[in-house]
Amino acid sequence: MSVTRLLVLGVVRMYRQAHGYQVRTALVSWAADKWANARPGSIYHALRKLAAEGLLAEVGTEDGEGGPERVIYRLTAEGDTEFQALLRNALADPETTPAAIFAGLTFLTTLPRRDVLALLRVRQRRLTASRDTSVEMRDSNKAMGKPEHVAELFGLWAEQADGELRWLDSLITRLEAGEYVLADDSPSHFAARHG
Repeated sequence: MSVTRLLVLGVVRMYRQAHGYQVRTALVSWAADKWANARPGSIYHALRKLAAEGLLAEVGTEDGEGGPERVIYRLTAEGDTEFQALLRNALADPETTPAAIFAGLTFLTTLPRRDVLALLRVRQRRLTASRDTSVEMRDSNKAMGKPEHVAELFGLWAEQADGELRWLDSLITRLEAGEYVLADDSPSHFAARHG
């Protein structure tokens, strides 16, 4: 999964139409330049590629401040379908990169509460299974003939999973209690389509 793809589609969706500078400004405001490939070149490349794939449509240009004209994009129906698929995968699949869940959390309010809860519970089940496998590998490391210190790798994976599972339990509890404004709570949720 491309985190940049999810982020760019999400920001264009949020603004209804946007140019590269707007996308970059939004991503930097979320510190995505620290945890995702949100450099200007990556953003502009993603915009052009998504447009070539029919996921974004060019709708015009606007004067750049001392530079070339800025191409303005809007999300197509196919782009919204792709955004939804990438978002759902980012929330449900613990095997993606850490940046994927970061991006997914940024846009989780675009989904109905029941969907977010279902996706996070899928993530929880998958992560529990992965954690159990890591513990098993750690505990049977010597019997598998691996160097003793390799068990530390499996132990680290188990501890990281335990930490994420604690966080997931807390987030699910808070979402069940109604924390955060999600798509089915109000049309003015964060990342709602502006315009």
